[in-house]
Amino acid sequence: MGLAWIALAWGLAEGTFFFIVPDVFLSFNALKDWRQATRACFWVLGGALIGGAIMFAWGASNPVSAEKFLEHVPAISHELLQEVNGQVKEDGVLATFAGPVSGRPYKVYGVYAGATGLSFPMFLLISMPARLIRFLLVTWVTAAVANTFLKKMNPRHKKFLLSSFWIAFYSWYFTVM
Repeated sequence: MGLAWIALAWGLAEGTFFFIVPDVFLSFNALKDWRQATRACFWVLGGALIGGAIMFAWGASNPVSAEKFLEHVPAISHELLQEVNGQVKEDGVLATFAGPVSGRPYKVYGVYAGATGLSFPMFLLISMPARLIRFLLVTWVTAAVANTFLKKMNPRHKKFLLSSFWIAFYSWYFTVM
């Protein structure tokens, strides 16, 4: 049950204030057991939805303070906030699908979905596939690579390789964002 609680907490944290995606946690777990990591995806989703609901409510009740809070989260700039705000105003809840592929945090979509008065149930419904698809893809691709191309590699070396990937990814991400 410890894995589930960590997954839920990570999803909640990243959905509100944390800046490291749960994909990191999921991919490391996929190295060990892809089935267990797949189950963890659903716990992460639960935490993310709770976080999204919190940010939605904050955006609906006090968008100015929510926006000020977001500006203190690493890799979230005023420009990014304005882009997402415009995107949410233009595309509604469907804008939430753009976040996972554009590197824009889900928490920002939650705030602006609430601030623009979008339907809360629709926001949550759209959030489910928008978040879960990426979690599952990261988990399954990691497991597939680890169990095929890296099958003969020592587990510690696999962890080192995955750590190197995430360090390189976040070095790039924080530079670009």
